[in-house]
Amino acid sequence: MEFNTLLNAYLIPWGIKLAIATAILVIGYWLTGKIVSLTKRALGKTQIDAILIDFSGTVLKAVLLLVVVIAALDQLGVDTTSLIALLGAAGLAVGLAVKDSLQNFASGVMLILLRPFTKGDFVEIAGITGVVDQVGLFSTQMHTGDNREIIVPNGKIYGNTITNYSARPTRRVDMTFGIGYEDDLRKAKSLLEELVQSDERVLKEPAPVVALAELGDSSINFTVRAWVNSSDYWGVYWDMNEKVKLAFDENGISIPYPQMDVHLKNEQQQS
Repeated sequence: MEFNTLLNAYLIPWGIKLAIATAILVIGYWLTGKIVSLTKRALGKTQIDAILIDFSGTVLKAVLLLVVVIAALDQLGVDTTSLIALLGAAGLAVGLAVKDSLQNFASGVMLILLRPFTKGDFVEIAGITGVVDQVGLFSTQMHTGDNREIIVPNGKIYGNTITNYSARPTRRVDMTFGIGYEDDLRKAKSLLEELVQSDERVLKEPAPVVALAELGDSSINFTVRAWVNSSDYWGVYWDMNEKVKLAFDENGISIPYPQMDVHLKNEQQQS
């Protein structure tokens, strides 16, 4: 009699609750996998980066599984209100402890979504100039011209100015060349025009410009502006400086250095 009472009062109800809780866990786990898979598949059809899709799937799975576990515990009669409050407090404490990491993460999400630069771009970010190797959720990996590897926290990048030298297919090379006041101005300008126009890397449109920009203190300064493909920028810049120096030397045109003429006036005092 006592066993039947125990069976009916405790064992059967607990068995039913345990079976329901187990079913919630099994079915919930299965549904979580399906939901995460469908979500990642839907995001994959958009322009969202694969890194962000994988991370979103991981977060969604964790949240859904937490809901499933709480539902199962609630079915067993566990007070989930205190558990939720405890999880909230723990989440707040962890958030305060890793606030810098959360800032880097939020910045990483924005960088991936907005794409101010991508892998292979030559950029200047956080005072560092180099080529982007990888954009992660917490940091961006770069290498400099002398092949140093640099890891920059995303929080340092998104809150500052970003200069992307690779964003556009063409760039303008701006150069300044000075000649002496006693040199032949027209000849110097003609030489500069010939040198720019003879370089096959210089684009015809927009047309290159050679103009007298300034009558300086020690020199007459010409501005040379030429449009080139972004990949040819430094090659044209360096070659043009060398060609101009050699051409000026061959044609007797000087490139003056800063100087000052001092005139002394002697005055004789009459007694």
